[in-house]
Amino acid sequence: MIRKLHPSAPLAERMRPTTLADFIGQEHLVGDGKLLSELILGDRIPSMLLWGPPGSGKTTLATILAHSIHADFVFFSAVLSGVKEIRKIVKEASEKQADSDAPTILFVDEIHRFNKSQQDAFLPHVENGLLTLIGATTENPSFEVIAPLLSRCQVLLLQPLDPENISKLLLRALHDSDQGLGAHNLKIDPQALELLAAAVDGDCRRALNCLDTAALLALQNNETDAPCLITREHVHESMQERTLRYDQAGEEHYNLISALHKSLRDSDPDGACYWLGRMLAGGEDPLYIARRLIRFASEDVGIADPRALEITLSCRQAYHMLGSPEGELALYQAAVYLATAPKSNALYMTAKKIRKEIKQSGSLPVPLHLRNAPTRLMKDIGYGKNYQYAHDRADGLVAQEHLPQQLSGTTFYSPTDRGYEAVIGDRLRKWRIILKQRAQEHNHAKQNKN
Repeated sequence: MIRKLHPSAPLAERMRPTTLADFIGQEHLVGDGKLLSELILGDRIPSMLLWGPPGSGKTTLATILAHSIHADFVFFSAVLSGVKEIRKIVKEASEKQADSDAPTILFVDEIHRFNKSQQDAFLPHVENGLLTLIGATTENPSFEVIAPLLSRCQVLLLQPLDPENISKLLLRALHDSDQGLGAHNLKIDPQALELLAAAVDGDCRRALNCLDTAALLALQNNETDAPCLITREHVHESMQERTLRYDQAGEEHYNLISALHKSLRDSDPDGACYWLGRMLAGGEDPLYIARRLIRFASEDVGIADPRALEITLSCRQAYHMLGSPEGELALYQAAVYLATAPKSNALYMTAKKIRKEIKQSGSLPVPLHLRNAPTRLMKDIGYGKNYQYAHDRADGLVAQEHLPQQLSGTTFYSPTDRGYEAVIGDRLRKWRIILKQRAQEHNHAKQNKN
């Protein structure tokens, strides 16, 4: 298919490939013997969801697929259209199918922006084969696409383009005299090419548009007939501030906080500080990060280092007082402290075990000896009877049960041998030996009395 776009169209649009042979990147999908290549050879395209970051080639692939099997291609934007337009497309597809049996491929850009009822409108027509749906999304389909529609589509994951492929695209655009910049006698400094290819986070659309701007800057300053050179300065100027790929409500948000949490858990301060920095640079709310650090202090450090909770609470207070950028250093301080602290999830596991037990056994009664007895009646029926007051013992230890009778002897908290928790564990073991001996002595005395 030959396209001729107006010279004023964005370079990224003018350079959009029209055949799979011209498509660069995503070799795991379009290489010889790979899925999309085989589907085109078979002249049949199933419904699918193309999931990948901006500029990874989703729209281009959908267009190539549709034209490769000579299907009627309908472009549909989830931002600009709704159910009314869906009904119109369904009607036209039915008429075309009746007249020529021609398939209709419906490409839905940003399908994650459709609500449930809008996505439901596709279901019957995708299921009966009237429409072949190709949806494009930058968000995780597991979260953004309804389950019935997701089950009817094959999900294909597109990756950000690596700098090598970005460089190939840029050089192709620079030398293409038909749709690219080839008519302007331009060259690009190798260092400028390397900078641009690495700085766009795998987004080929952004790379081409930056190249277009850099070329314009170079041509404006060129007063000779010699080949015009695009320099690093031109590239820097065209890119302005680098924008990181981040979405506070999307999957990348959860990916980065997961990476931060796991780096902390694995005692890696370098990884923890890097992911913390990435979240801050992406615009994440620093107080959200502070809350997650506080959670980590209890979940993954716990009693192994009791000061961890104090440090993270102070971190939040410091940021709240100072704001950005001064307060961000407190976040880094807390992250390094947590990463280098001894780790224990004993508290987390204790809470998990107790929730499970309560769910299974319900509201077990409090043992009578542990109940308070503020009235005569309550004393008469046994409330507080035989309760042993710990401070009456020189060592502060008493041998009495503190769990419901049905759970007698159950251990929920099992400290590790790391950090301060090792001290706690040693203390508990000694106490249990003393209490066991005391209970045995009590039982022996009771038997002798009887």
